[in-house]
Amino acid sequence: MEEFLLPVIIVGMLFIGLPWIVLHHLTKWRTASSLTRDDEMMLDALHDTARRLEERLVTVERIIAADHPDFTPRRGLSSLEAGPDLDPNPYRRSN
Repeated sequence: MEEFLLPVIIVGMLFIGLPWIVLHHLTKWRTASSLTRDDEMMLDALHDTARRLEERLVTVERIIAADHPDFTPRRGLSSLEAGPDLDPNPYRRSN
C-alpha cells in the first residue's frame, strides 16, 4: 500500500501543489505592486508638503542672502523660480 501511496502523493504535490503555490504568489505580487487609492492620496499629500518645504527653504535663503551679501546657497536656485510644474498632476497610475 505504501509503495502505491508515496508516488501518488509526490505526483500530486508536483502537478497540483507546486503550481497552486506559484500562481497564488504571482497573483499576490501583482495586486501588491499596484498603488491603492489611499497610497495615491498619501503620495499627493507628501508631494504638497515637500513643495511647501521647498518654498520655505527658498524664502529662508533669500532672507539670509539679503542680510549677508557673501552668502551663496549650496544648491542652485530651485525650480520654484522657474515657474509652476507644467503637469498639474505629475503622479498618475501607469495601468
